[in-house]
Order: sequence, then structure tokens, then C-alpha cells
Amino acid sequence: MPEGPSIVILKEEVQQFTGKKVISVSGNTSIDISRLKDKTIHDFKTWGKHFLICFDSFTVKIHLLMFGTYRINERKISQPRLSLGFDDGEINFYTCSVKILEGNINSHYDWSVDVMNDDWNPKKAQISLEKMSDKMICDVILDQDIFSGVGNIIKNEVLYRCYIHPESIVGKIPPEEMSQIIAECSTYSFEFLYWKKKFELKKHWEAYTKSVCLRCNLPFHKKQTGERKRRSFFCTNCQKLYT
Repeated sequence: MPEGPSIVILKEEVQQFTGKKVISVSGNTSIDISRLKDKTIHDFKTWGKHFLICFDSFTVKIHLLMFGTYRINERKISQPRLSLGFDDGEINFYTCSVKILEGNINSHYDWSVDVMNDDWNPKKAQISLEKMSDKMICDVILDQDIFSGVGNIIKNEVLYRCYIHPESIVGKIPPEEMSQIIAECSTYSFEFLYWKKKFELKKHWEAYTKSVCLRCNLPFHKKQTGERKRRSFFCTNCQKLYT
């Protein structure tokens, strides 16, 4: 599943179509695609893993799910879920969720929980975590209502950077270390964006999919952790377990 930084890249790649009119629309999505034709795109936005195509009175929300892809000014052999044609190009989305959000997009999203948004509010994240003190950090760090845009890669890398075991209980983690985790969720997301643009993201992974701890030269543990059962890669020697 693409994480927040990858969706930001998508937004940047389609800027050529801002202010352009949709002259053709097709696809096997269940939404009423006819209402998109002859409408002008006012803006492209992202909220975590959601890609948003903003029109005058509604917004098309694209979620790429686990295996979704897109093509700009080119097509795959398979039929797109949604295809938007312009007088100078096209955008095609495949294997994704497509929904329409009515009205002002600001009524649908809290931008302060998006770790890559200008309105990101780490203090709000801290307050939310205080209400989930009995949960494992590996679960809450993936909660899109707290850390919108953070996915499993970012989770693993942040917890490794912060020396925190993924099965640590939120309420047992010292406040200063929790503050570091919150800050790193945003910091690492922007580093992720920078590396991915340079096509060198995997080269910078220190925990995700790794088998040996770079700090301790000991075998990493690989385990499906927490209620979400997402893969975690961690070192039991240097990542402290708070229970």
C-alpha cells in the first residue's frame, strides 16, 4: 500500500492538469462518472494515503489500496478503474477505490493529523495517544486518525530510530521518547519523499525487511505485531520494550 509520501509524489506529477477541463471520462468504477465530464479541476490535494481531485462542488477521492497503480499520459493493458482525459493528456487509475465526496473538501478532513501537511499538529497527536495508553505503539502509529500517511515502512523505521520495541505499551513509554516518536513520524515521511524521488528509498532502510541490526550486528526479529498483525522488524537488544 502506498504511504503518504508516495501520494504526495502523485500530486506533484499531475499539477499540469490543475485548472484543466475533463473532456473525457471512462472506467469501471461504480461512481457516476458522467458528472466529471466538462468539469474543471480546481486543485489536487492529499490527506495521508488519499489522493483528492477537487472540483467546484465535489471531490473525487482515490485510494490505491494494496495494489493500486496509476499512469500519467500512458495506459496499462488492463481497463482502468477511472480514466480522466484532457486536451493535452490523461490520468489513469487502476485497482483502486474511487468515491465522491460532496461539498467543501475541508468538511471531510482534519488536515492537522496529516504528518506531511502544513497544518500537522504534533500536540494533537500526543493528546490522542494519551487516550490510547493501553495500546501497542505498533498499532497506534498506523492509526490514520492520528498519523495520517504513516504506513508500515515508516512505522518500522521510526521505531528503530527511536530505539523502541514495536510491542511497547503506549502509556509505559516515557514522555520524552513518545515526543521523539511523534516528531520522527513527520520527519521520516519527508525523508522518505526525498529518497523516493531520487529512486533510492530502499537503500536507506535500516529496519524494514532487514535481517541484521546495523547497531548491534545481531539478528533482527520478524513478527506480525499488535492487533493489526502488520509485519515488524526489530532488534530486541537495542529497541527497548516498555510493558
